[in-house]
Amino acid sequence: MTQDEVMQNFRDAGALLEGHFVLSSGLHSPVFLQKMFIFQDPARTEVLCRALAGKIRDEFGQVDYVVSPAIGGIVPGYETARHLGAKAVFVEREDGVFRLRRGFQIPPGARTVMVEDIVTTGLSSRECLASIADTEADIVGAACLIDRSGGAANLGVQLVALATLDIPTYAADALPPELAAIPATKPGSRSLGATK
Repeated sequence: MTQDEVMQNFRDAGALLEGHFVLSSGLHSPVFLQKMFIFQDPARTEVLCRALAGKIRDEFGQVDYVVSPAIGGIVPGYETARHLGAKAVFVEREDGVFRLRRGFQIPPGARTVMVEDIVTTGLSSRECLASIADTEADIVGAACLIDRSGGAANLGVQLVALATLDIPTYAADALPPELAAIPATKPGSRSLGATK
């Protein structure tokens, strides 16, 4: 699947939004990728995650476990694992730190990939990878549907993405005038509603 085909899926699903958005990272951007508009469509999700599984297999070989951060990574993690013939587990925040919960365990030496929906700064991906590192799993790499950092996010492991975009982000005190003139919204999963 080409990058253009990936982005056309986001456009067709109404998941490529333009305006003024506050991302989960706290950065501001004129573009928001509302991946839940993708994930509400099982057929579209299946097509994208099958393509991601193919890239993972080509890059990393056989995978035993896919680990994703809750909540946004659960659906693509599960669907990608299904196409890899791997187990799907996820980490959740406990006292502010990602941890395997619900009795999830990864056997020592299991070939493991972290699968995320969208990578911006890579913070939640690094936190997820750190939680996997607490096990004896063999972390072979990471993958995401869209890397919106333009390849700049450093996860400490190789990252493969269906699409790599260079979407601008800005600190709150460094907004360009045209973005500052638009009221900001925060549509991500960490906090809903309008921001000041």
